[in-house]
Amino acid sequence: MDITIGVQNLPRELVIESAQSADEVAAAVEAALGGKSTLELTDARGRRVIVPSAAIGYVEIGTEAKGTVGFGAL
Repeated sequence: MDITIGVQNLPRELVIESAQSADEVAAAVEAALGGKSTLELTDARGRRVIVPSAAIGYVEIGTEAKGTVGFGAL
């Protein structure tokens, strides 16, 4: 699933591909915005991404299902 994080005062956004579920990501974002000082996520390669919660502009959580490729999707 793709997660897009908009960081304040940066022209580019962070795009992370994660194996975490949408509910896990949403819970981490809510905890960060609710008083925790950082948002910590793990990407698909096992790397940790840590963003200060005061710098978060927005978080877009993609869908968990991958789209199909080819003519079989018709």
